[in-house]
Amino acid sequence: MEIGQIVVIGLISVILGLILNKQNPEWSMYIRIAAGIIIFVVILERLGVVLDVVKRMSEKIDIDIIYIEIVFKVLGIAYISEFGAQLCKDAGESSIASKIEFAGKVLIITVSAPVMLALMDIITRIIP
Repeated sequence: MEIGQIVVIGLISVILGLILNKQNPEWSMYIRIAAGIIIFVVILERLGVVLDVVKRMSEKIDIDIIYIEIVFKVLGIAYISEFGAQLCKDAGESSIASKIEFAGKVLIITVSAPVMLALMDIITRIIP
């Protein structure tokens, strides 16, 4: 049912934004940003459930929890940076949006470095 709520929030914000864009473009931008934040908050509530399920699964198949945490950090950085960049693009600030995207990519490489090093270690053990 939540997807229905999200779609309704999105459609209402689009309709209000189109109506207000002619009279007051600034309010149209505020509505788009507010709708994006509301949708993001609704989704964040469900993310905790997903994280809990994945942690339980990783315990059952005996995967080191550190690697699962890194994967979720990478996903979190990707989604948050994309969300922030899209908000900036909606506000007409594409140059700031591109810098947010770049920062997200750098942070993803930084966070995922332990996984890359572990993979390189495994490869060097296999190939002498």
